[in-house]
Amino acid sequence: MSSKSDRTEKATPKRRSEARGKGQVARSHDVNSTVGLLAGFAALAIGGPHMLVQLEGVVVRGLAQAGDTRLATAAGLSSLAWWAMRSFAGAVAPVVIAAALAGLLANIAQVRLKLTLSAMKPNFSKLNPGTGLKRLFGPSGLVETGKAVAKLTVVGGTAFLTVWPKLPRLGALTGIPPASLLSQLGGQVISIVTRVGAMLLVLALLDWLWQRHRLEKTLRMTKAEVKQEARQTDVAPEVRGAIRRKQFQQARRRMLAEIPTADVVVVNPTHFAVALRYDGTKPAPELVAKGADHIAAAIRAAAQEHGVPIVSDPPLARAVYRQVEIGSMIPEELFAAVAEVLAYVYRIAGRRTHARRPARAAIARA
Repeated sequence: MSSKSDRTEKATPKRRSEARGKGQVARSHDVNSTVGLLAGFAALAIGGPHMLVQLEGVVVRGLAQAGDTRLATAAGLSSLAWWAMRSFAGAVAPVVIAAALAGLLANIAQVRLKLTLSAMKPNFSKLNPGTGLKRLFGPSGLVETGKAVAKLTVVGGTAFLTVWPKLPRLGALTGIPPASLLSQLGGQVISIVTRVGAMLLVLALLDWLWQRHRLEKTLRMTKAEVKQEARQTDVAPEVRGAIRRKQFQQARRRMLAEIPTADVVVVNPTHFAVALRYDGTKPAPELVAKGADHIAAAIRAAAQEHGVPIVSDPPLARAVYRQVEIGSMIPEELFAAVAEVLAYVYRIAGRRTHARRPARAAIARA
């Protein structure tokens, strides 16, 4: 087993992809919570007056109905309670939805949208008390403790520095009308939230950078692992292209080598060329070569070189080229057209060997 000091190489794209498939990504929960908190406060600041009116209406109506003796029953009180809860939920719903949606978008922005079931599988090792204590008092636990202390210090210090200079002014608010009091306090709260939110965003960004650093450190590989992965990885695209070209050239040479054994080459007359063979050993004629454009020209040249008859039949050449693969027999719907061409070649050429006379007779009868 390799030690941590041996893991000096950065993770390869394959290693990163495998880790992402297992749910190992750089994600900061502080970013999600901070963005959600600020979005909730923003929704509260924008829709606060309307929300206050709604809640005031709920309170007024609730108190009015509470004094109604006709509702002094179990059913009446239950109905009143459900109405109050629905009204309260409707009033605060925009704030809750804004916070939840912002937190979700922040999470997607960090890890991108990818569903994986690996992270959802139960891991019973997390139930081990020894492992839990090791995480709690290990380096990660100390970092989390330091983050909590830092957030508490920053939030408390920022709030204190914001409120302390304004304490005399806040003390002078005693006795003013409630509407003015809410307006003054709302301004102070917005000021505190803005400054605290800015500090929380800074801490969240630092935490995300730390999570990314820790992930990179976890995914580091040894030189042996990098070499082994390189051997197992597919070759470069240029090499794959060269291999495909070589395979195509070899297949083309093998195909052209079969031209001398063909009975006829049907052409289109220049765009397509198909070479057919029928020796009586198979139920139907066989396609031994086909090609378009420059390959068709090579097939025609090979046929001329070896004395294989060339017949121009554009519909048949196109049909065979599109429907039949090399080494396959002609389909039934093309039997009549191919038999006619072969019979014509056999009659005109008059060069069939004794071994192929049964085949010629069979084609002529077809």
